[in-house]
Amino acid sequence: MSLLRITEIFYSLQGESNTVGLPTAFIRLTGCPLRCVYCDTAYAFSGGKKMEIDEIIAEVEQYSTRYITVTGGEPLAQRCCLELMIKLLDKGYFVALETSGAIDVSPVDSRVVKVMDIKTPSSGESSKNLYKNIEYLVPADQVKFVIGNDEDYEWSKTALTEYDLPSRCQVLFSPVMGQQDPAQLADKILHDRLPVRFQIQLHKILWDNAQGK
Repeated sequence: MSLLRITEIFYSLQGESNTVGLPTAFIRLTGCPLRCVYCDTAYAFSGGKKMEIDEIIAEVEQYSTRYITVTGGEPLAQRCCLELMIKLLDKGYFVALETSGAIDVSPVDSRVVKVMDIKTPSSGESSKNLYKNIEYLVPADQVKFVIGNDEDYEWSKTALTEYDLPSRCQVLFSPVMGQQDPAQLADKILHDRLPVRFQIQLHKILWDNAQGK
């Protein structure tokens, strides 16, 4: 029996990534080995309830959307997450995985769209970046830099070049809400002509929370 510890399953608009605005079912797994300073889902560090994979799938089916986001916490901290995503894919769902980039992504099914953070210095967890994960990124995937200040921005620009990220996949620059002014970040991207997608957390604009509901 395959069990996962789940913090919540909910239905909302996707607030980030290249499917922003699409009605999506979110499966938030419990637990994370990182403690980013700006984390807005610390409630998912512990607790939750154990659910069988078929039970999880039955719950998301009620929302009648083909878009599923598996998030956390850090979903890959639970090995059965891989089986969950395969079963969702086999049912025809579009599955995106939001991952911190601190755990090996090589076992993830190639049909999953990986949305992988590269932790910036202000997160307090940049030492946890597992850079070998970059080798497993494909054009459909996305790398996200969450930027809190000028140091993060310059650091992220260096990473773009050092790892030739724009040639591998889409690159997202996102401001830390309440810390990095979004307009200033947008202006920098335009000024430096960076080949990245600016994104802002839509759900926080609409509903001012991490769930977006």
